[in-house]
Amino acid sequence: MSLRTDTFDLGGLRLSSGEGRHLELSVALRPFSFGGESYPVEPALVPVRLDISRTTGDGYVLRLRFHATLVGPCMRCLDPAAPTFEVDAREVSQPGATDDLSSPYVQDGVVDLRAWARDALALVLPTTLLCRPDCAGLCAECGANLNDAGPDHAHERPPDPRWAKLSEIHFD
Repeated sequence: MSLRTDTFDLGGLRLSSGEGRHLELSVALRPFSFGGESYPVEPALVPVRLDISRTTGDGYVLRLRFHATLVGPCMRCLDPAAPTFEVDAREVSQPGATDDLSSPYVQDGVVDLRAWARDALALVLPTTLLCRPDCAGLCAECGANLNDAGPDHAHERPPDPRWAKLSEIHFD
């Protein structure tokens, strides 16, 4: 495992135009919070691959790739969940060009890997984190885990309240 690298100085590589490098680094990512629950990222130091290419002038083309797992309760059934996500993010930093070619993660030749990796992971996260794709959730009536209860789990429907008074009529 490589050392933790939250920021990386691109100028230290001394790349000329058209040259590139592949680096294996590790980044620590803060936990995500959804609905008051904390979802830490595992492993604690996420191994990342950073591809750097030098453009003409003082610019760079960057590519960041990694896999990360979020650990926490399933949003449907509350069982432990640990979905893994694959991240493949790209950035272009060409100082002096238009705003479209200016990366918010590169300032004065230094890449903020920690912020970039966290933002890139946030962009691939689904709206709900589940223990498995077909999670059935909890029963609205009794709170049973429908993944364990099986297809026979059912409750008697309550009577229609519009007809409730008719149930009080007794014919002798």
